[in-house]
Amino acid sequence: MKTKLQFLKPLGKFLLLLILMGVTFSYAMFQGGFVSWFLFYSFLPFSLYSVFVFLYPLSEFYVERSFESAEYKAGDELKVTITLTRKLPFPLFYLVLEDVVTDSVFHQSGFQKAKAMIHPGFRRRIMLTYYIDELPRGEHIFSNVRFKTGDFFGVFEKEATVDCVDRLLVYPSIVDVPYRPLENRYDQGMTTSSVKIQKDTTMATGIREYQPGDRFSWIHWKTFARTNELMTKEFEERQSHDVLIVLDRESSQAFEAMVTFTASMIRSIVKKGAQVGLVSIGGDHVSFPIRGGDEHLSQLNYHLAKVRQDSPFALGKVLQGAGLNYSQSAAVLFVTSSVSKKMIMSVNEYAKRNSSVVIFLVKRAGDSYTAEEKSLKAYASSRGIRLQVCFEGDFSSAFLEVKRA
Repeated sequence: MKTKLQFLKPLGKFLLLLILMGVTFSYAMFQGGFVSWFLFYSFLPFSLYSVFVFLYPLSEFYVERSFESAEYKAGDELKVTITLTRKLPFPLFYLVLEDVVTDSVFHQSGFQKAKAMIHPGFRRRIMLTYYIDELPRGEHIFSNVRFKTGDFFGVFEKEATVDCVDRLLVYPSIVDVPYRPLENRYDQGMTTSSVKIQKDTTMATGIREYQPGDRFSWIHWKTFARTNELMTKEFEERQSHDVLIVLDRESSQAFEAMVTFTASMIRSIVKKGAQVGLVSIGGDHVSFPIRGGDEHLSQLNYHLAKVRQDSPFALGKVLQGAGLNYSQSAAVLFVTSSVSKKMIMSVNEYAKRNSSVVIFLVKRAGDSYTAEEKSLKAYASSRGIRLQVCFEGDFSSAFLEVKRA
């Protein structure tokens, strides 16, 4: 019923306009004289234009949206260009154009809608450019373009929506966080090392008896030729650092700072040639294995670009219910915005597994470091867990302070 009324409303206005044209013409015919005909001829162009606006199909517009770059990071400026093309150069008096976008894209912008009025005239090609000052991180959907026009009297107003879907993925901003390997323990014994054990096959330090599973290239052929017994080279046990990062996705005002810090850490670790994994704990638990390389870095950045603060429970409670799967010799870094005694007790279970454990407590710039947090830091330290407070805008000293601690 409502749809029928919406259709009948402009039709009624069209009939009323035809009636007015007929009335002015009849008045001029029967009254005669300069004034009556002047009134008719003055009204005729505006009424005819209104009729043409009513009949003009807005659906003939072809819309194209373009961005200046293919990849953006949080805080970048976005330039959007919308191009309208049409075949029929009908003189439109005005056109109100609105780019329909998810509200998230204007989270840090000075305006809340991409909307503007233009005067197309007879132009067949119309371009509109607008800027968004600071892009927020996340996936933003540009669904369609809506435009509206009308006549001089405001009798007819036409609106059309043209589908033009674009998805813009904004990656988290990256800051300089110099990475320094943490001290880990070997799988056996109490010797400490900055990294996990692996063999450096370029440096042989001795020989031993051959064991099933040894590589063919490790056989010491000179000894075999002399003694007729298979011997295998022994290599220097070299150090390599594996890191597992656990991101707490509980709702927090410092969440964006946490994502920035996590992305910066991952980039720094991978660029150092180390391997890193990520466990993202929220409404769903997403795990990435400990690996290295640019492809792995791209996968982690893609996840961090779309991640949301949707964890229904505190990190301490989640860790008690679900364990983390990782190599015991890997360092475990927890990134959170709140810390509690319960959380430290949960994290302590991982510190017992011969792993270096650090809790990075991320706070927004200007936030205070409370007495309770200082007390919890001392409590964590007594259990062999390092708790490092990191303020937004001052992440560069995070690992330096951990090494000092």
